[in-house]
Amino acid sequence: MSYPPVPPARLRRGLFITLHRWFGLSAALFLFVAGLTGAIIAWHDELDARLNPQLFRTETHAQTLSPLRLAAALETVDPRLRVRYLPLSIEPGHSLQVMVEPRLDPVTGQPHDLGFNQLMLDPATSRILGKREWGKASLHPENLLPFLYTLHYSLHIPDAFGLPLGPLLMGSIAIVWVVDTLLALGLSFPSPRHWRRTFALRRKAGGHRLSFDLHRAGGVWFFLLLLMLAITSVAMSFREQAVLPLRTTVSPLTPPVVKRVLAAEPRLGFDDILPLALAEADRRGWTSPPGGIFVANELGVYGVGFFTPGKDHDAAGRGHPWLYFDSQDGTLLGAELPGQGSIGQRFLQAAFPLHAGRIIGLPGRILISLSGLAIAALSLTGLLIWARKRRTRTLQAQRRRPGKPPLEALPASRGA
Repeated sequence: MSYPPVPPARLRRGLFITLHRWFGLSAALFLFVAGLTGAIIAWHDELDARLNPQLFRTETHAQTLSPLRLAAALETVDPRLRVRYLPLSIEPGHSLQVMVEPRLDPVTGQPHDLGFNQLMLDPATSRILGKREWGKASLHPENLLPFLYTLHYSLHIPDAFGLPLGPLLMGSIAIVWVVDTLLALGLSFPSPRHWRRTFALRRKAGGHRLSFDLHRAGGVWFFLLLLMLAITSVAMSFREQAVLPLRTTVSPLTPPVVKRVLAAEPRLGFDDILPLALAEADRRGWTSPPGGIFVANELGVYGVGFFTPGKDHDAAGRGHPWLYFDSQDGTLLGAELPGQGSIGQRFLQAAFPLHAGRIIGLPGRILISLSGLAIAALSLTGLLIWARKRRTRTLQAQRRRPGKPPLEALPASRGA
């Protein structure tokens, strides 16, 4: 007896269903975590300040000291540390949040064990309001938001072999996510005549049908946002290894930075670099004030960003302009200019603002938060659909075996 051949379209659909199932299963738990944490950290700064007002607010109303002066005093009081990132403006009633790193112990040749990498200072008195290790795996209120932020992009997997294994793993998951998102869209429209069914929710059906509708319709409703999040995840996770050694879009910056990976201690300080940055910004016609300065000692580079107070995190658009200088002689190495460069450079520049929703301000952050919840829901409903179908296939196989009772007929004690 011969059977009619299976139509190629049906074979392709069967293959796509299989790929979607296994791609989805391999990424589901990772995306569930990333979705929930992403929905929360879209409001990272606000939630962190609300949970820890003692770190971010100050009641001192006296005249504030210069951030450069505060940083110099801090390094004098504790010579074990170096200020790595320093805001150059302070909002009224707010503390000065300083990122620090350990210097090398001259006795052991190893970095000092500080136990923290962020300090909050009273800008009027230089008193330390608090200190913490940003990104520490801890659920204490002071560490919760940085913990969730780090969990989101690295799962707190430690680096090894000179590679950031956590971000690389999440980037690999994001590649699977890109392909799976495209597969899911194709599978969601099996028939052009019944496209409306894809967007429908059978609310009264409940159970499996409702889960299936949520999974299919939710993926279509959020398709563009999900695809954007997946692509930007890939770009950010592999950025350091595949694209740039530093966050800049100017190619002349790359070779000098790579050559200075083994640079000695900076010969210049913040107060030496800042006048150079102000002069260069004035020459370029930039009107925003210097908002932050950092030193990447492992690269031999200083960076100065230009933005108004309070706009270092939540500004809409592609970000802020930055200038980069050699830490040994102050040579200008390059600049990062929002909205300029090739198409690829502009995309890389916009990857984080797009991923965080900040490119369109508050509405974008709301969309990203909702998208994070949708990702978690799609991952959960996908697992539920797979589990139910697997149980159904197991029951069908049990029924086909002669003399073998199906699972639902087994005594309760044996199924426990």
